[in-house]
Amino acid sequence: MITNDLNTEIWVISDTHLIADNLHDNGQAFSQMQKTSQGKDLYYQETALSAFCRMANEKKPAAIVVTGDVTFNGERESAERFAKIFRSLKDTKLLVIPGNHDIFDGWAREFRGKKQFYAGEISPMFWKSIFSKCYRASEDEDSSSLAYSVQLNPNYLLLMLDSNYYGKEETTEAPHTNGGISKDELKWIESQLKKASQDNLRPILFMHHNLYAHNPAVDRGYVLDNADDLRRLCSRYNVKMAFSGHIHAQNILGPQDMTPTTEIVTSSFCSNDQGYGVVRFHNHHISYVRKVFDMTPYLTDEEKKNYTLSHFHEYLEDLQLGSIAAHLMQSDMKKFHNNIDLIRGMGRLFASMNYNFYTGHNYLKQSKLDEVHDTEAYKTLIKQHPEYRLYLKTLYDTSDHSNLNVKIRY
Repeated sequence: MITNDLNTEIWVISDTHLIADNLHDNGQAFSQMQKTSQGKDLYYQETALSAFCRMANEKKPAAIVVTGDVTFNGERESAERFAKIFRSLKDTKLLVIPGNHDIFDGWAREFRGKKQFYAGEISPMFWKSIFSKCYRASEDEDSSSLAYSVQLNPNYLLLMLDSNYYGKEETTEAPHTNGGISKDELKWIESQLKKASQDNLRPILFMHHNLYAHNPAVDRGYVLDNADDLRRLCSRYNVKMAFSGHIHAQNILGPQDMTPTTEIVTSSFCSNDQGYGVVRFHNHHISYVRKVFDMTPYLTDEEKKNYTLSHFHEYLEDLQLGSIAAHLMQSDMKKFHNNIDLIRGMGRLFASMNYNFYTGHNYLKQSKLDEVHDTEAYKTLIKQHPEYRLYLKTLYDTSDHSNLNVKIRY
């Protein structure tokens, strides 16, 4: 058990995608990788995570949970560096689960000058060794996967699931995007849920892939391939809360159909606005609030001299918006070469709509949404890119539903 306190707090982050500083020289190959990383920050994550640990040592949550994609592309040295950074935690447990980029990822690379080289990959055995403290804190482990359970306090059991597909040895192939829970792991999960019921513990699920479709236009590869199997277990054992990552967006979905589970997806810590979740556990309810990490107070004096680090959210926003806008604008440059302002307007609109969705700030009154749909930029965008029509319609929510906080009652 992590704590005897009946009123306790944990933090949740996801998709940190750390590449160890030792694996690159800031050269041409690495710069190109940064440009094509879809808005992820690859340069400063060691600094950001170290600052996050300093904040944790000040505020003392019982645990920090990371819901997968700890590493950029499954580099063993990146996982080891991540574990070393979090060894600085004094009163807080680290609990990690792997994502689709962590185990036997054939994209694991290091970057020197103009060249890329294969980097050592992470086997399940290495994962357990690197994050051995997580498994030592467990109540039970699944012998067929990297899943384990941890009792948080006298009332709550945390099930740390492994939803990833990976082989039995190192590979040169791309990682699987999709995931699922194996039959053996499902049996283990049910045994844990049964035991939790017998011991009057309330189970909370953590995994990388999603239980529900948080964007109906982009769900393939994100929702568990066999989500129905896990949903049935959630229904049978009244699992009220689950956490996941993978889609790099902040989103909350309440109970669906016969499944009583509210699922919270946490946005990527290495992009957007450094969002993290604060989960407070009480006797009769759980509260969740999304917060934004301001790392400036937790930088060293030397780090504060770095303009990018001291204005980090501006840097992240420019990185994310610029990446999305540039991709769209490049495809439209030939069609509208005589109207650069329209191209820029389309790029800005497309990027801002995505950014609002990623950060969970996508509630908009219908009248405001109608104004967006009535702009020349939007009309041209969906005319020239009909493949985005459904996707763009799913980015904003007019139902007055919050993706930033929720309370679950028992």
